[in-house]
This record gives sequence, C-alpha cells and structure tokens, in this order.
Amino acid sequence: MKVVIVGGVAGGATAAARIRRLDERAEIVVFERSGYISYANCGLPYYIGDVITDPNELTLQTPEGFFTRFRIDVRLRHEVTAIHPERKTVSVLNRASGETFEEDYDKLLLSPGAKPTQPRLPGVGLDRLFTLRTVEDTFRIKDFINRHHPKSAVLAGGGFISLEVAENLQKLGMEITIVQRPKQLMNPFDAEMAAFIHSEMRRHGIRLALGHTVEGFEETDGGVNVLLKDSAPLHADMVVLAIGVAPDTALAKTAGLQLGMKDSIVVNDRMETSIPDIYAVGDAVQVRHFVSGQDALVALAGPANRQGRIAADNICGGDSRYTGSQGSSVIQVFDLTAAATGLNETNARKAGLEPDKVILSPLHHAGYYPGGKLMTMKVVFEKQTDRLLGAQIIGYDGVDKRIDVLATAIRAGLRASQLKDLDLAYAPPYSSAKDPVTMAGFLIDNVQKGILKQWFLEDADQLPRDGSVTLLDTRTPLEFASGHIDGFRNIPVDELRERLDELAPDKPVYVICQSGLRSYIASRILAGHGFDCYNFAGGFRFYDAVKRDRCLIESATACGMDR
Repeated sequence: MKVVIVGGVAGGATAAARIRRLDERAEIVVFERSGYISYANCGLPYYIGDVITDPNELTLQTPEGFFTRFRIDVRLRHEVTAIHPERKTVSVLNRASGETFEEDYDKLLLSPGAKPTQPRLPGVGLDRLFTLRTVEDTFRIKDFINRHHPKSAVLAGGGFISLEVAENLQKLGMEITIVQRPKQLMNPFDAEMAAFIHSEMRRHGIRLALGHTVEGFEETDGGVNVLLKDSAPLHADMVVLAIGVAPDTALAKTAGLQLGMKDSIVVNDRMETSIPDIYAVGDAVQVRHFVSGQDALVALAGPANRQGRIAADNICGGDSRYTGSQGSSVIQVFDLTAAATGLNETNARKAGLEPDKVILSPLHHAGYYPGGKLMTMKVVFEKQTDRLLGAQIIGYDGVDKRIDVLATAIRAGLRASQLKDLDLAYAPPYSSAKDPVTMAGFLIDNVQKGILKQWFLEDADQLPRDGSVTLLDTRTPLEFASGHIDGFRNIPVDELRERLDELAPDKPVYVICQSGLRSYIASRILAGHGFDCYNFAGGFRFYDAVKRDRCLIESATACGMDR
C-alpha cells in the first residue's frame, strides 16, 4: 500500500507516524510545501518575544529524523498542485528546482491546514504588514524586528494569535494596539467574561480599539497608517494581521471534493472525504461540534492530532471514529490564564438551545493556605435537561486543571448537577475540600432543585426602582460605601435576621454581595422567613468589573482606543 500525505504539522505528521506503526510495509510519502515538516506553530509567538530563543526548538521533527525512525519519505518545499482521483495520482511542484511530476497513490490524506484570512483592503501587501502562520512567517517578523527595531505595532484581530503576539511584542518594549470589529477579544468567551481579559491587557499597557473596523492601510512616515471606519487612523511601525484563518482548500475544491462551511472539506466520522480513498484532517475539515451537534470549524492542534490518528487507523483497515470537537482551549494573557470548553452562552443560544448558567469566584486553593488567588468561573448548562454545555474560567493558578475536569465531564456525558459528585484531589496548596468544580455543581444542583433563584448582569438595568421590589446589598457598610449599584440598600448579612422588619414581606427581594456567597446565605435566611428572593450570579466584584469594561469600550469609540 502506498500512502501520499499532503501537508505535515499536526494532522499529516501524526498520521504518517501512526500508519508506519500499524503497517511496516506501507510506502509513505509526505509532501510539504514549506521548509518544515513538523513544527510547534503554537510556539511561534514566543520565539518572536525571545521566550524561545533557539529556532531549532520550533522544529518537532526533521525529514532525516522521520526517515531514520519511521522510513517515511518526506519532501519539503514540494507543493501538490492538483489531484487526479480518476487515475489516483497527484501533480507536484518542486518549489526549489521548479520541476513538476506526478505521484501515484493507493490512499491519499489531505492535511493542508488553514491560511490567515487576508482581507481585500487597500494597502494589503505592504512590507510592514505581516501574518503569522508558519515558521517562515515567524522568521520574517523576527528579522524585521531585529533590523528595524520598531517601537509600535497594531494587531488587527482579537483571537489567540493576536493576544499572544501582543504580549510578546510588548515584552520587547513595543507599544501595542489591538483593533477588533466586535466589542470584545476572544470570541470563545462570553462578553462579560472577556472583560477580565481586557482588564489584564490594559493593565500591561495594551491599547484596545474594540468595535472598530479596519478599512485599509497606507505607508507613511516610515510606518503604516491603519485606516479605521469613522475614526482617526492609527499609526505604527508594523502591523500584524490576525483576523482569523480560513480552510486552505483550493486543491480540494479543484479536485471536486464536497465542501462545507467556508469551503472546508466535508468528511465523515472516519475522516473520509466524498471521493473514495481520499481522507482529510486538521484545520481544513468540517467537523461536528460535540455539544451542539452542528457543523463547525475548529482550528486547534489537539483535534488535528486525533483526526490524523483516526485517519491512519482507517487507512490501515481499522474502524476508528471521530466523535466531534468541543473546542477546549487555554491561553496565557500576561499573568492571567483564560480557558474555555464546549459552548459559551452566546453560542448555545445561537445553536437554538436554552442555556442557564452559574457564575462563581472561588479561590484556587484552600483559603487558609497562603497565596490563594481568585478565579472567575462561568458554567453553562441546559436547565430543562441538566445537560452540561460548556464552561469558561479566568484566573491565575489552577485554571487549566479545572477546565480539563469540566471538558472531561462534558465528554463523559455527566449532567451539570453531577459535578457535585466528583471525587477530586485535595491538599491545601492545590485545592479546597470543596473544589471550585464541585462548588459549581452545588450551585447548579441548588438551581435545579429550586433552592437557588438567580438574577444576572443583564437584569440589573431593568430592575424597577419604584419600590415595587426590594434591592438589597448584604456586604459590610465599608464595602457598600466603596461602590454599589444605584437603588440598592445596605443590610449586612450578619444583621439581616434582626432587621427583617425593615423589608416588605410581599415584595420580591434581589440580593447581591461581593462574590455571591453572603447574598446566597441572605437569600436562604429570607426564604426561610417567607420572602421571594433572587441571588445575583457573580457578585458585585463581577458586576463592577464588567460595567467598568463596558464604560471604557463605549467611551473609547470616539478616539479609537482605550487603556
């Protein structure tokens, strides 16, 4: 059996090695149009910022190493230009010599990946405009920085690459501005959770121009002007376009393979395309979202690796199945860690679901052990079915551990309220006896049983201030004096039982405290005395952080950026 693989990196290289492990006699040929067969593309921003200093560290495998260990024929700088399914060959261009030839195959695996989205705007193509997808892109940016010593950069886009590049360029001493059309960074997060990412970026001097549309670029004064719709241009020494990626499927399209959303390659759960003996994996394929069941594009290394293994199994006569992607991801944002899995609330609603949520701010380890740091958790679930839909966590320590537990719970089909039953490791330096994940389960269980009724950030402005409801803040007087929501009165939770006569028993009570714990206790006290009460999800700390962020975004629209 002869297998031709188009593209290396995560999916293609993984498949090649797996095929060899399953079939010692197979002939395996990998064509890679770049100069690198397997590299750490997630590490590219950190080479730019000198966190990774040796360029050889970016190379996970070499053609020589692949051949020595696996007897795989890797041909770099060879671009497959056409597929001929009727005669089971591919046309190949040797980009170094200019030679063209055809290569036959029994099985063909496509792993072309994705390409940076290139907007059709005036000025695209200027020397000071960059994209970051390959090792060559990285070296081009690094060489420009070393030669020209830029003092400022504008990053167009607010996703993973943009934030990682922003942090690394800032650590090189550059002034950074991020321009993003939506009014938030990091779309895997709901807007109110993204507020904590915005705050961390601003804290490190990153300027944010959220809600602004880039209309073009022009070279001027030894730099680049980034032209914005309805706002003054932004000037910088260099620009990085990081507005997203699109499946790189021109080859598949010309060959007549069935395409799906954004021209991605349609595959079944065996990673088979619409043409027999042709498989596809990685960022170029359309997958099923594990939670929503809908078609999705998930450009992440983990899914690409698993898909490569599955395709290899099936090429070798097995029957492996890809069960879907849920988009588990994590990113370092200066001192913060932000992680997500499954569906956020926004996307759950777009998928036609009716989500509910809990928001909590636990310490990452036992409160009595020194050094505990807060994290903000949002867990999304379907109230009627108790199905766990997704989670987002932002904090400093222990974030990745908790998101992986929640990702596993989703994959295992646990109900949201069953999080309370998880038996998780506990020692004071690492967790609490009530781990943040189990705490989320306790909250959800209370919601499902009707013990806890909630109100949310989006309800705050609609609450009547005409006396028809009671608005109650149960923090200390000092906390209340330092900031509170207009219309709320202050009765500390520890004084509540003695002051119940100050509250009208026939009016609903909306309760808030700093984190949600004291207001929950107050709600139980009130409920025990016949009051109809609702607890604010997230607490005043959460409310204040989100409101401050939104005010900064709205006030910045006139000048084009904020700090």
